[in-house]
Amino acid sequence: MALFGRSRTAVGAGVLATLLLVLIFGNQIFTEWVDRHSRGDTVWGWFLRELVWPRWWLTPRDGSGAAARELLADDLKAILVILFTALILSVAVKSVTGGGGAFILGWASLIFGAALAAFATEFLTSEPTLLHALQATSAGTSYGLWVGWIVGIATASGKRGG
Repeated sequence: MALFGRSRTAVGAGVLATLLLVLIFGNQIFTEWVDRHSRGDTVWGWFLRELVWPRWWLTPRDGSGAAARELLADDLKAILVILFTALILSVAVKSVTGGGGAFILGWASLIFGAALAAFATEFLTSEPTLLHALQATSAGTSYGLWVGWIVGIATASGKRGG
C-alpha cells in the first residue's frame, strides 16, 4: 500500500507542476507580453518563447473561422499536455523508486505528453497536414525537453511512502 501512496503523490506533484506551467506561462496575457517584449535571438528570449508554447486563449485573435479553430486547438493542446503527462506519469511511476529515476520520468513524461498533445491537436487547425502535425510534434518535444526538468524536479520531490 505504501507504493501506491508514494506513486500517487509523485504523480500529483508532477501533474501539479505541469498544470502550473501551462496556467502561468501559457495564458493569453503572458504569451502576448512575451511576443511583444522578447527577442528570439537571445537566450532569455528564446527560453521565454519555449516556456509559452502550450498557449491557451480566452478569446480568438479575430472573428475568422481560422482564429476560432486555432483557439480550439490551442486550448485543447494545453489540456492534453496536462492529461497526457498525468497518464504517462501514472502508468510509469510504479517502476521508479525515486530520486534520479523519478526526475528522468517526470522530465520524459512532459516531453512525450507535449509531443502527443501537439500531434493530436494539429489536425484541428485550418490547414491540417501530416507535415504540420510532425512540425508541431517537434515543437512540443522541444518544449518538453527544455521545460520538462521542472516537472522532473517536482516528481522527484514527491513524498515517499514509509
